Amino acid sequence: MGGGSWTRDSFRNYSRNAGRTVGADGSLSGNYSAQDMFKSRQIDPALNPHNVTRECCDSAEHPETVPVILALDVTGSMGSAAVEVAKKLNVVMTKLYQDTKDVEFMIMGIGDLAYDRAPIQASQFESDIRIAEQLDKIYFEAGGGGNGFESYTAAWYFALNHTKLDCHKRGKKGLIITMGDEPLNPYLPKTPLGTATGDNNEVDIETSELYSQVIEKFDVYHLAVVDRRSCGSRYLPDIRKTFGQYLDKQHLREVDVDSISNVIIKIVTAFANNSEDIVVMDNPKEPEEKKKGFFGNLIKW
Repeated sequence: MGGGSWTRDSFRNYSRNAGRTVGADGSLSGNYSAQDMFKSRQIDPALNPHNVTRECCDSAEHPETVPVILALDVTGSMGSAAVEVAKKLNVVMTKLYQDTKDVEFMIMGIGDLAYDRAPIQASQFESDIRIAEQLDKIYFEAGGGGNGFESYTAAWYFALNHTKLDCHKRGKKGLIITMGDEPLNPYLPKTPLGTATGDNNEVDIETSELYSQVIEKFDVYHLAVVDRRSCGSRYLPDIRKTFGQYLDKQHLREVDVDSISNVIIKIVTAFANNSEDIVVMDNPKEPEEKKKGFFGNLIKW
């Protein structure tokens, strides 16, 4: 895990074996629905988050790993966006490896803990064609519910409690990019969270308290998908209000489906290279009442 590097040829060979065609620009050709692209009809064992730890380790090949967690909303309204990520994955990875050799991706699928059978999915950290292999294993449940949000902060929780990153030993942060079209969830319910992850939390995990922890270890971004192929336009005022409690405009990006891959490239490249485009802007907001640091044993370390 975590060895090797992404190449155009490996992606073309992989795609050909999967019956797909790669166009001249490096992206997949053709029209795909979410169910066409993501064929799993239940959570794949390789993505099961129950009692696992995902590691991103430095090595002779990748001595300064840059761990990136890309968490996709896999509820019903986000089909076009998830397909776009899959179609443009080769473009994204080829561009990233032109600028940095040590990026490693973990792909997550995020649903709704209150309603879905597989609300959290999490791959290993990888740096080669296994990224595509694991993305293809995502179960696009197309669920969600009527509560007006999805469980986006499950990506924050999983990153804090179920990853081991060598970058932290070097005083560096990891990167989390979530992507979705609904407002930010106010909490994670303890019972379904425990069912998914195997953790035994005594109380629900409040978003405000979780955020105060996650920014110590990770730089956090959210891509709000707001075009006609999603629900984002309808929810936009509430998306801005809820995410805006924590993320400034640099870290909360409003995107349409067609711009997702370019935005991911810009964020990851700038983060990996410590670009001022990312770090000189206003820092993500931290609520005044939550600047007390960690909060006991509600979250495991």
